[in-house]
Amino acid sequence: MITAAQLRAARVLLGIDQRRLAKLSGLSVPTIQRMEASETMVRGNVDSLVKLIAAFDAAGIEMIDEGAASQSQGRGVRLRANSGSLAPNLGARSTAKSSGRMRARK
Repeated sequence: MITAAQLRAARVLLGIDQRRLAKLSGLSVPTIQRMEASETMVRGNVDSLVKLIAAFDAAGIEMIDEGAASQSQGRGVRLRANSGSLAPNLGARSTAKSSGRMRARK
C-alpha cells in the first residue's frame, strides 16, 4: 500500500502531471486526483493500485515502505539508478523541468 504523499512525490520526481500519469497507468485523471487527495493511504480498488504501481515501476520509481532499509525512517520513493527505460517517453520538456527542480533543492 502507498500513501498519497508517496504518489505525489513519485509523480513530481518523474516531472509529469496527473494527465501523463493517467495515460501511463491506464487510469482516468479523476482517479489519479482522488488517489492524490487521500489523507494517508491511497484509496482505490486493487486493480487501479496495481496499474499505478506498475506504471511507476516501469518508469524506474521504487516505493519504499515504512521500516524498509534506507538512511532515514518512514515511507518514501526513489528513482532507481538504471531507470532509463521510460525516460524517452516522458519527453525532453518534462525531464528538463524535473532536473531543474532537483538542482534547486541541492
